[in-house]
Amino acid sequence: MVRIYDMKQKEVINTSDGIRLGFISDIEVDLEEGKLNKIIIPGPAKFLGMFGKGKEYQIPWDSIKKIGEDIILVDIDVNSALVDSDY
Repeated sequence: MVRIYDMKQKEVINTSDGIRLGFISDIEVDLEEGKLNKIIIPGPAKFLGMFGKGKEYQIPWDSIKKIGEDIILVDIDVNSALVDSDY
């Protein structure tokens, strides 16, 4: 069993290219279905972290391949997973 708090402490790595994406900042849950839809990871830093709208990696739950002790392995197309942040 894994808690969300524990998942936020694990680094997310893309298996298709070895890129270290970062750490989970948020999740998307479907309350009607009662399931986790996506994990959200902040995208590459903006200039000084304050100009413009940020980007984030939105990774569907079924793209998670393995949750280990220290890392979470995902298999995604980084370019399509990197989207404008809603917040």
